[in-house]
Amino acid sequence: MNNFTKADSASLYGSVHLGHQTYLAQGAILRSVAEGIAIGHNSAVLENCVLVGHPELKTAVGRKVVFGHRTLIIGATVGDLCEIGNGCVLMPGSTLGSCCILGEGTLIPEGMVVPEHSVVVGRPGRIIRSLTEEDQAMISRMRGGDISLSERADQIVQLVLTEGKPMGKVYSYKNKSPQIADTTFLFDSSEITGDVIIGEHCVIGAGVKIIGDSHGPVRIGNHVQILENTVLHLLPDNQLILEDHVIIGPGCMIHGCEIGECTVVEPGSIVCDSSKVGKHSIVKAGTLVKQRATFPDYSILEGFPAKQNDTLTRSPEKPKWTFNFNDLRTLQ
Repeated sequence: MNNFTKADSASLYGSVHLGHQTYLAQGAILRSVAEGIAIGHNSAVLENCVLVGHPELKTAVGRKVVFGHRTLIIGATVGDLCEIGNGCVLMPGSTLGSCCILGEGTLIPEGMVVPEHSVVVGRPGRIIRSLTEEDQAMISRMRGGDISLSERADQIVQLVLTEGKPMGKVYSYKNKSPQIADTTFLFDSSEITGDVIIGEHCVIGAGVKIIGDSHGPVRIGNHVQILENTVLHLLPDNQLILEDHVIIGPGCMIHGCEIGECTVVEPGSIVCDSSKVGKHSIVKAGTLVKQRATFPDYSILEGFPAKQNDTLTRSPEKPKWTFNFNDLRTLQ
């Protein structure tokens, strides 16, 4: 029988192909609809990583891969013996060949193909060289000198969210308690504190923290999705407002800002205090919207810090990495 190791605070939702001796560290989250994620033997998913996959957005990870802390893998393919630095983001359709090294914070955009034995850095990622002998020695050393690749069969591991399972944790702060509509779905490891109001038909993903413990309120509209390991917070005398149909991708930091209706904030982005993002906009993956920045409706924002690099002519489409309620029923 194959085996794997999962920390108590790691979360697995749906059905996943896991290789022999796979390791899921504290705070790691795997969301896999219909076996949408496969992880090869002896790979390690470290603290607070998020992997998302479903039949139209498969995530496939090779053998003896190491993902650094807070890495986000959304429908990407990763070859064997890759070394992924902390805080990297791999977007849908991107591919890493075997024996690649990604520097910390590297962003691999949608559809990018990285050849094997490449060293990649930057946002967006750029290939700076092929592996040196020193790089290859590091890959071997990080795996105890053993870079052999097993052909053993994997196993399918499934977690089912049963009806009646406790959903999320809600805390009062200074006599203010969160108000959450009955139709909103809270994953079990989400936590909501203080002066927070959440509307109808929202999804609050695994590991999400919404913290209304300052002087200002957190107000979240209807049909909003806030996905895995995202944090919402604010400074005193401020407010945080997400209007209807806003989507916040995994691993984001949303702090004391206003985001207009039907806007999509892609994975790994940061939106800072007193900033305003207009309606029907897109904040591209890994973008930083700095403090007090203001952008109009239908903006496409990208960069660190963000700049408006284009204008949409209509509301952005719902990304494939979001939930639909059929997904929730599948996980249940």
